[in-house]
Amino acid sequence: MNKELVKKIMEAFSSVLPITVIVLIASVLLVSIPTGTVLMFLGGAALLIIGMGFFTMGADMAMMPMGEGLGIQLTKIAGLSSKILGIFIVILISFIMGLVITVAEPDLQVLARQVSSIPSMVLIITVGIGVGLFLVVAVLRTLFKIPLFVLLLIFYGITFITAYFAPNAFIPVAFDSGGVTTGPITVPFILSMGVGVASIRSDKNSQDDSFGLVSLCSIGPILMVLILGIFYNPSEMNIALSSVPEVETSRDVVLVFVEAIPHTAQEVMVALAAIIGFFIIFQLISRRFKKSQISRIIMGFIYTFIGLVVFLTGVSVGFIPVGQLLGEYLAASPFKWILVPFSMIVGYFIVAAEPAVHVLNKQVEDISSGAISQKIMNRGLSIGMAAALAITMTRILLGIPIMWILIPGYTFSLILTFFVPKIFTGIAFDSGGVCSGPMTSTFLLPLAMGVCSGSGRDLMTNAFGIVAMVALAPLIVIQGMGLIYGTKLKTHDEQTVKELAGLDLGDPSLIVDFAEVW
Repeated sequence: MNKELVKKIMEAFSSVLPITVIVLIASVLLVSIPTGTVLMFLGGAALLIIGMGFFTMGADMAMMPMGEGLGIQLTKIAGLSSKILGIFIVILISFIMGLVITVAEPDLQVLARQVSSIPSMVLIITVGIGVGLFLVVAVLRTLFKIPLFVLLLIFYGITFITAYFAPNAFIPVAFDSGGVTTGPITVPFILSMGVGVASIRSDKNSQDDSFGLVSLCSIGPILMVLILGIFYNPSEMNIALSSVPEVETSRDVVLVFVEAIPHTAQEVMVALAAIIGFFIIFQLISRRFKKSQISRIIMGFIYTFIGLVVFLTGVSVGFIPVGQLLGEYLAASPFKWILVPFSMIVGYFIVAAEPAVHVLNKQVEDISSGAISQKIMNRGLSIGMAAALAITMTRILLGIPIMWILIPGYTFSLILTFFVPKIFTGIAFDSGGVCSGPMTSTFLLPLAMGVCSGSGRDLMTNAFGIVAMVALAPLIVIQGMGLIYGTKLKTHDEQTVKELAGLDLGDPSLIVDFAEVW
């Protein structure tokens, strides 16, 4: 077997093992979950590890080089002799690409199926248009060197004003849609596309501007779904809990997984087919990649397909039932407040099981030349996820309206953009979208639904919103890291200046005899 693939699988094992052990202990000690359901969870965890290993390998080989190549080519197109034509082509390509990859995103399809009062395709197309429009905004921002925080202030301001006029039941779904759209298909592509667009620039801010595409693409779906709510306004908004498969033997467990594979494979194939088709057209026009690179990218797509099918089958079959039952049983018990510390522990470790998080962390480490390591990013995102789930469980148990948290949370995170190094703003707002991936939609959302069911809360206004909370926390935590980093850097620079100012350059002890050195 490929040594690099084995390495990726072992990394996935170390990431998934903690959350698997925690949930397994909880399912044995805290609640009484059927043995068959526990076996499905263990089978899901095994598939999770294998799938994540294949996916990260495929993302390195295909998604990231392709996205970066497209970003570089778009920058060149924008510099055509006919500027207006160049910009028009960039806008058209960016919009189509954003729409295509979003409509095919598996996470979005999972969310759309949960909202039975809106036709799934209506919601999916609405979200796709939002991502397409804001991918255009994100690319143009990088090309024209517009500060990210300016656009964040403007568009989040518009979003919250729009939310005031939208039906209350639409608000949690709208903010959740901003998180699920940036899933395992879109994130590697959009992140590397941002790097490609910024790499061709030679100014000092190009590194900072390589981040921010994901963050802007997360705003579009929120705004578009809120607008949909204003005009669509169905008389009733409702969702229903998923049925938990009844399994008794290990053979039944295997059959449940086998039956789920064809449907999952079809969803992933549709998602990747859209990107492959776009890649073929892009290659025929630009001739950017050589034969050896094309062969590697094709192999990368195969790894990505296998990885996503295995990963999504594992989480959808193995994790949804356990999450739902854990939430329902604990919320109905006399010890329901144990959900707060339990969710904090789950949140701290589950972030490492999100496949797109590994892509982001590697990208951050590479762009910052190791100044912001993968270890530091993992620690920050884990703290943010733990805080997000603690607040979410408290909100559900007490019935707190989500806007009471989102408005001050986003206000504070936007204020921080004025004080932190600009690269941290882009990383933080990108992290918000990246953290809310398939593990959130297939384990944490069912957990929240189970808690709502067990505590008698409305599913529509309370269960939905957990993705939004997961997306909000990193904005504050990562920028907080940036604030500390900036303060230490400033202190270090001031100390260096003082030391240099205090040197007596005529001091004989400072004279270096280079003859002795050599």
